[in-house]
Amino acid sequence: SSNSSSTGSSSSYRSPLVSRYASKEMAYNFSDRKKFTTWRKLWIYLAKAEKALGLPITDAQVQEMENEERKLRHDVMAHVHTFAHCCPTAAPIIHLGATSCYVGDNTDLIMLRDGFDILLPKLARVIDRLANFAEKYADLPTLGFTHYQPAQLTTVGKRACLWLQDLVMDMRNLQRARDDLRFRGVKGTTGTQASFLQLFQGDHDKVEELDRMVTDMAGFKKSYLVTGQTYSRKVDIDSLSCLASMGATIHKICTDIRLLANMKEIEEPFEKEQIGSSAMPYKRNPMRAERCCSLARHLVALLADPLQTASVQWLERTLDDSANRRISLPESFLTADIILTTLQNITEGLVVYPKVIERHIRHELPFMATENLIMAMVKAGGNRQVARFLSEEVRPLLEPYKSKMDVKIELEL
Repeated sequence: SSNSSSTGSSSSYRSPLVSRYASKEMAYNFSDRKKFTTWRKLWIYLAKAEKALGLPITDAQVQEMENEERKLRHDVMAHVHTFAHCCPTAAPIIHLGATSCYVGDNTDLIMLRDGFDILLPKLARVIDRLANFAEKYADLPTLGFTHYQPAQLTTVGKRACLWLQDLVMDMRNLQRARDDLRFRGVKGTTGTQASFLQLFQGDHDKVEELDRMVTDMAGFKKSYLVTGQTYSRKVDIDSLSCLASMGATIHKICTDIRLLANMKEIEEPFEKEQIGSSAMPYKRNPMRAERCCSLARHLVALLADPLQTASVQWLERTLDDSANRRISLPESFLTADIILTTLQNITEGLVVYPKVIERHIRHELPFMATENLIMAMVKAGGNRQVARFLSEEVRPLLEPYKSKMDVKIELEL
């Protein structure tokens, strides 16, 4: 692929999540560059807070670290020794009192939070586009299906509200998971803060203030009151379960679109000049919806990882979480990012074929004398339900994301 040849890595495996699909912002969020620059920021936060609380740290030492962090912000430099080598004056106080989980776990929590902040506006845009679609087709009658057999009529817009309702639940779940995240903060090797109590000569208030200051600098309102060496791995379950749940939603929506595409009632967007007669559209394959289903399955499957990992953490912590989390956390967010982007593209250009829909209705209801009456009732009912649902449930949820609604998605298949 052009991606790999330009970087000279075509001879080694690269995850297609990054090389083919993911957005730049989500790929960066889980990159080594972001990870290591965040480590450096965390060391600076720690030094500043320790200095403010009276430890013998000089302005020059903090300034040296800040200069180095700014100067080399774009270089991946993996560990405290490299940073210390670049900051000889500050070397003795970098990472003072901390364990590797101070940078590792806190960085993971920052990445999770920032990952949610990337996903939420994208989900809001999908909901907005689908709400517009539901409004437009609120009173277009169509065959309903139960057991995948023709049943009573519904409307195209009302059916879209079934999809919307699930996405609205996902929106609330993602927002809640994001807001529930806390910082690990400054907790020491086994979560007792013993090393920091030693530094501050047993002053509990100062140690708690240190924890609060560093948490604040990192942009979190709260830190976990209790940790082992790591923050509880149940936090990862909470974060990934709402993504997996959203994966199930999107799989259902895109499966419905694929079924309707088979019936020639609804199609994914495509080039305008390809459109045939509205009664006899050309055959086209719902490749975007198929991609969403394919990746949504992966997203749902990834939830097994944090469930297993949390269940096998022994006592204060074991390191068998590490390699697994390095895969499951980024992949869940990257996969969620891709299917939301793809679904936005689909919902921005869904094509409806009213004449085909009408033909299917007439085929199923040829002997109904009350057909016109049924049609009128369905139109009115669909219209009313859609309008109420959008005004009460959907539009208020999108208010905080108004400024981010204008982004359009164009995809190459």
